[in-house]
Amino acid sequence: MKAYFLPSLKITIILIVLMGGVYPLLISLVGKLTPGGGDGQTITVNGKVVGYANVGQKFTKDEYFWSRPSAVDYHADGSAGSNKGPNNPDYLKDVEGRIQNFLKHNPGVTRSQIPSEMVTASGSGLDPDISPDGAKVQAARIAKVRNLPVAGVLALVNQHVEQPWLGIFGPSKVNVLKLNVALDAMAKK
Repeated sequence: MKAYFLPSLKITIILIVLMGGVYPLLISLVGKLTPGGGDGQTITVNGKVVGYANVGQKFTKDEYFWSRPSAVDYHADGSAGSNKGPNNPDYLKDVEGRIQNFLKHNPGVTRSQIPSEMVTASGSGLDPDISPDGAKVQAARIAKVRNLPVAGVLALVNQHVEQPWLGIFGPSKVNVLKLNVALDAMAKK
């Protein structure tokens, strides 16, 4: 047993130093090279932080583009999905309620025109993006409420479409917070 004690102690100390010191330091340094310097990419308006680009927020007013639903009500400290399967009656009831709410607030949109991400929550509950179709289907509502031309709102959506990384990785997407900030700026003109 004594023959194993000293090597085990050495390995334990080496792993504590590596995993408790070197690895976190390395990850911190890599984070400093990312947008936001590892503290998150903030969005500011008139010098005031209004949110983070990579964390979804709740928008429910008709004059704004709505985000994807969240199973955790957009609480970043409790990131999670609903863990309900696609045949779960409670899940189906939630989705149906979201469909009915979306149709109520977007007259002229049919059930088949609603992109799935507008009525289903993401796995994290904090998805900051929707598809371009998810934004475009809301354009008529926003244009009417803000007294803007629909074509202008659609042009704004098109300006904020982010293409897949390197043209092949991931779908096209629209960051809802950035789009709503731009929408407010457009409405002030």
